[in-house]
Amino acid sequence: MAQSLRSTPAAAPRDVSDVESSASVAAAIRTVEIEQAGLGSLAGALKGALGLAFARAVETIVASKGRVVVSGIGKSGHIGRKVAATLASTGTPAFFVHPAEASHGDLGMIAPDDVILAISWSGETAELRDILQYAHRFRVPLVAITSSLESALGRAADVALVLPHVGEACPHGLAPTTSTTMQLALGDALSVALLESGKFTPGDFKRFHPGGKLGAVLTFVRDVMHAGDAAPLIRSGAPMSEALLVMTQKSFGCVGVVDEAGMLIGIVTDGDLRRHMGPGLTAMAVDQVMTRSPRVIRPDDLAAGAMSELEGRAITALFVVDQGRPVGLVHIHDLLKLGLV
Repeated sequence: MAQSLRSTPAAAPRDVSDVESSASVAAAIRTVEIEQAGLGSLAGALKGALGLAFARAVETIVASKGRVVVSGIGKSGHIGRKVAATLASTGTPAFFVHPAEASHGDLGMIAPDDVILAISWSGETAELRDILQYAHRFRVPLVAITSSLESALGRAADVALVLPHVGEACPHGLAPTTSTTMQLALGDALSVALLESGKFTPGDFKRFHPGGKLGAVLTFVRDVMHAGDAAPLIRSGAPMSEALLVMTQKSFGCVGVVDEAGMLIGIVTDGDLRRHMGPGLTAMAVDQVMTRSPRVIRPDDLAAGAMSELEGRAITALFVVDQGRPVGLVHIHDLLKLGLV
């Protein structure tokens, strides 16, 4: 029967005052601090030679007409999959090719217009050999993330992003920890730099992330607003008796007031009704009761922005205007249904 290599765990701390004396927490803190130091070294390297190479890598990818083909094996392969996913989701077409599968037919997935991004800490990964030869043979630009410029990968690369040598968080110096953290951070940096160079917008992000909480945050106001006749509107000068009827029919707790040109000039809310409550309310003109220059939002604004506005001002609805004219209304209930909380 196989035996576990794990030793009997020490007792977990029962109180905050015991945390500092916990061996497991000490290991966690040490790991984070070592990896944090590695990221500090990476940031420092980007201010020098690595920064120059990084700029060339971005230029190489921007100039290409194809995709970024990411490859690596082991822990670098896992990082590569994440880098490819982040690139693709931020506007840079990318996919991951396993180097072993590449040697068995998947090299055909790589086109001359593509750019290869190969990741290997040592730069001597044997499984990358066929990809390197393929890149050289068909003149496919090769960007490398490695720790050694003199390695096989570093020498083969058109642009080598050489990571600083730092200690691993693993106490034996064996398990890739700090090194993979730096690889991941540099991959994220590439994705963000490419995103900014291509003027990738929140609307673009929405197209690639239509589902879940992120999709809700990136929904536009025009997609959730009550448009056209559904919006509660009344003309300036109308009596409050008509305004109350519209408020009751539309059930949004408010009515917008427009002038002869159709421009929104005010809003009557439940709060306005309470402030003017009296026997003569229904005979008053809406202009006497309304709040002038109400807060509004545009149809191309994000729903998350509308939610922030509603919560910040403790109100429940916003009129949606286009060049001063109301085109709809967005209610807090519609935003809550999206999951914006």
